[in-house]
Amino acid sequence: MRKTVVFVAAAVIGATTLTGSAMAQSTGPAPSTSPARSATAGMVQLNVNTAINQTLVDKYVRDAPNVALAKCEGPSPAFSSPALTFTNYTPGPFMGADANISADAELKPGTAAGTYPLTVTCGGQTYTTQFTVPATQVAKVPSGAAKAGDGSMAG
Repeated sequence: MRKTVVFVAAAVIGATTLTGSAMAQSTGPAPSTSPARSATAGMVQLNVNTAINQTLVDKYVRDAPNVALAKCEGPSPAFSSPALTFTNYTPGPFMGADANISADAELKPGTAAGTYPLTVTCGGQTYTTQFTVPATQVAKVPSGAAKAGDGSMAG
């Protein structure tokens, strides 16, 4: 009996050590593909990827909440974009993004699909990224579309 307890305790300690080492290796800053996203500099982005959708960063999502996020130091951070309006500035930190300020982002009426700048200014520093706005989807069936029969010819 005593041997089993010692073995189980050793296994738990070993597993904890391995998990701790793996976590220590994985908790460092993620490699950056853009100088604007480095850990020491500021940054700005539109939206955050989720576990389900990994394609949200810097893409406007129609018919869903959109959030501008930034990491910058200084007073009065302000987002700007020719395609978006911003409300509800909220201080961070935030899950999934190395940011310390966010704001709700709404697409300005009449904005066409395309690529637009998103900028944050604070403390004399300005950070800019580009985001995309997708084309609108057809919401209803066009008139004159083919229609299925009413079943009266079924036999």
